[in-house]
Amino acid sequence: MAVTDEAITKIKDMLISGELKAGDRLPPEKDLSERLGLSRSSMREAVKALELIRVLDVRRGDGTYVTSLEPQLLTEAMAFVVDLHQDKSVLELFEVRRILEPGSASLAAQRITEPQLAELNEIIETVQENASVEDLVAHDLAFHSLIAKASGNSYLESLLHGLSSSTVRARVWRGLTQDKAVTATLAEHNAIAAALSRGDADLARALMTVHVSGVENWLRQSL
Repeated sequence: MAVTDEAITKIKDMLISGELKAGDRLPPEKDLSERLGLSRSSMREAVKALELIRVLDVRRGDGTYVTSLEPQLLTEAMAFVVDLHQDKSVLELFEVRRILEPGSASLAAQRITEPQLAELNEIIETVQENASVEDLVAHDLAFHSLIAKASGNSYLESLLHGLSSSTVRARVWRGLTQDKAVTATLAEHNAIAAALSRGDADLARALMTVHVSGVENWLRQSL
């Protein structure tokens, strides 16, 4: 194991054991490196790496703190990586979405609130099939994001948020507008929203599976 990796592992162990908690200030670099039996340079590199993935927050002149460790915060790096994916690797992202999003819709059918339903219907009503690609992307992100939030599972929500990509969605919607498939896609959104409003978890799951699978199949053919 590289020395920097060892430093990262030891800090992670401190978090897992509860020795360090969300919001805690880390001991000074010199003290921490001596305590863990590591060089200050390897400790410094470990802190930089953990800062990048939002586990630590380095405040100049104040010290290094553990972040809130909220799921959404920790998946920001995933969202960055997702945006970089190209061509056939995008299909793997849709395979993951096809596994997770139906479960999210099923939970949302059981837990969605009246204000969330109203917001979901507003999202649907404000988009037209002749809308710009940018507007369609914004609609799609908002639609799926709200359903994930309504699932009531913060970890599932954060995973789906990390898999969301405006870049990938722009490519999809651009293709759908060219293939004149926007009407069908928006109709699927309406059907999912209707299932959620009735609290029909099985139907919401099935409709979301068909919806994500349809886009996945279109993308597979276009590639």
